[in-house]
Amino acid sequence: MIQVSKISKQFAGQVLFKDLSFNIGPGERVGLVGRNGSGKSTLFSLILGKQTPDEGEVQIPKGYRIGQLEQHIKFSEPTVLKECCLALGEEEKYDFHKAEKILSGLGFEEEDFSKRPESFSGGWQIRINLCKALLSNPNLLLLDEPTNYLDILSLRWLRSFLKSFPGEVVIITHDREFMDSVTTHTMGIYRKRLKKIKGATSKFYEQMEMEEEIHEKTRLNQEKKKEHLESFIERFGAKASKASQAQSKVKQLEKMETLDKLEGQASMGLRFNYRPCPGKELVRISDLSFGYPGGELLFKNLNFTIGAQDRIGIIGKNGKGKSTLLNVLAKELNPVSGVMKEHPSLAVGHFGQTNVIKLSPENTVAEEVGLANNDLSPTQVRSICGSLMFEGESADKKIKVLSGGEKNRVLLGTIVANASNLLLLDEPTNHLDMESIEILTEEVANYPGAVALVTHSEELLRKTVNRLIVFNKDGAQLFQGGYDEFLEKIGWEEEVDTKEASVKPKLNKKELHARRQVIIKERAKICRPLEDEKERLEEEIMSFEEELSDWQTKLELATEAQESDKVLESSQKVGELENKVQNNFTRMEEIEEQILSHATFYENELEKLEK
Repeated sequence: MIQVSKISKQFAGQVLFKDLSFNIGPGERVGLVGRNGSGKSTLFSLILGKQTPDEGEVQIPKGYRIGQLEQHIKFSEPTVLKECCLALGEEEKYDFHKAEKILSGLGFEEEDFSKRPESFSGGWQIRINLCKALLSNPNLLLLDEPTNYLDILSLRWLRSFLKSFPGEVVIITHDREFMDSVTTHTMGIYRKRLKKIKGATSKFYEQMEMEEEIHEKTRLNQEKKKEHLESFIERFGAKASKASQAQSKVKQLEKMETLDKLEGQASMGLRFNYRPCPGKELVRISDLSFGYPGGELLFKNLNFTIGAQDRIGIIGKNGKGKSTLLNVLAKELNPVSGVMKEHPSLAVGHFGQTNVIKLSPENTVAEEVGLANNDLSPTQVRSICGSLMFEGESADKKIKVLSGGEKNRVLLGTIVANASNLLLLDEPTNHLDMESIEILTEEVANYPGAVALVTHSEELLRKTVNRLIVFNKDGAQLFQGGYDEFLEKIGWEEEVDTKEASVKPKLNKKELHARRQVIIKERAKICRPLEDEKERLEEEIMSFEEELSDWQTKLELATEAQESDKVLESSQKVGELENKVQNNFTRMEEIEEQILSHATFYENELEKLEK
């Protein structure tokens, strides 16, 4: 177990975070959340001893081993397999099977094991480092964005691996569904402070929202109290008969804690600009094939249409042609054969995974957005920049100083700058924080045009697509239906089990579906009353707090008027209401624990059906 006590860190005079204290208990798997730039990766560096805190300390037990996903690429062995085996302990250094098993789970083929690590792309090299981290058998795993370069199959394998990992895990990821499925606790850096709770990210953000509401109500109540005290002092301070009371009010005012008004948190206001299209069919693809010179065809004789409101998810292992298909649809690559017949009113907005390299490093954010559409006025350009969290002078930042997430937002801005009716999106969630991903997901779901989407986010697929193009060992095939329907009817045949032997389901598909429905109904039957009670308690708290504020005001007035009967009555009411508020909060915490426990149980039951 590690213990972090009151650590603070600042850079160039700017406070990153202050007085952070927490511990990681035995077997805990903790999701670390916070906006981009809040200090999550810095906190990892402090735990690893790569940086030192300005204040406070990090205590790590003697002999406690920490494994990490290293972002720095440096290899010393001639093959992928030998490079990964460097992470094994002395007793296991020749356990090639263990390394091969993890490499397979992360998407490597058997023929890849003997290749040079340097022969792979950056994303696959990060996977090699991830394999080394998982092989190192640490007490604690620190994983910073491990899902960024994974496809869905590898992501699902990693999820199973981490859920069965016997030690502790702290993970940073923008994939909220992945985090919630793996972790037991959520810990967040929020407004330069840290809070840790037992449960999922939704519970964490609900508590943050509730605490901010309470903070604001308390602040307003304090302002009222101060106004009453200041008014009393001003009215009676000069009167001899009230001098002692006025002096008492002065001392009371001096002791009163001042609560600052919370600053607003900037959020992305993404809105895709839609151009109506009179036709029902935007693109008809006939016998489409593509392969790079000297290589095999990545897809062959593809036939499908993109309707005016279609939502198409393109899924499969990395390296099979998903991004290539999007680039062909965007006319950035020419097909080997086949025809794409487009509607005359087709207008494409393309977010390419590598398109950030097309941004000019010396241009500013505003210049890049303006270059995307010369018809935009400076005011319109600034408005788009502001909606993507580049307000005021931030729009004048040069591209070369931006982070990966900021560059992705600029790229989104260049799409927003033009009206479209077909969005081609290749891993649009990469490098965005959770809040921005939620906004992007909602905007894609509500976009009135068509979408073709490549993503490793199962949550994004579930919420946005109604058709699939599935890349597998047999090429690319169409599936008419959403992602959950695909999992239920077909599933991932190429999925690698984390266990030595896979267990075949004893139920047929019809029985599996029926059993799934029974479990879902049971979960709803148990959880829904608890959720209803929680909602009722929240409403009661708000009502009690309003009543409490009124009685606190009455108490102050009665005290000033020296009306002892009213003081007694008001004091009793204030005490009763404070107890009611506290009791409701206590009961809400109990309910949240019950909901989490039931949800975990039924989630495990559903997962057993898939195994």
